[in-house]
Amino acid sequence: MNRDTFEGNWKQFKGKVQEKWGKLTDDDLDVIAGRREQLIGKIQERYGLAKEAAEQELSELEARSRTAAAARR
Repeated sequence: MNRDTFEGNWKQFKGKVQEKWGKLTDDDLDVIAGRREQLIGKIQERYGLAKEAAEQELSELEARSRTAAAARR
């Protein structure tokens, strides 16, 4: 997802993020507000992942979300 798409779809995507990374609080997600790099940093902090691992997991979640959205159309 490009930056504008990520931020624009944040409200819909936020629930999927919280399902996958339950240690992220509503406050965390409100502060992140769709900024991808901040989300990656917070995932790293809470889950002890390397940046590359956090980016990979987020990219996989984004891909699944796009596939699911396309299937609903």
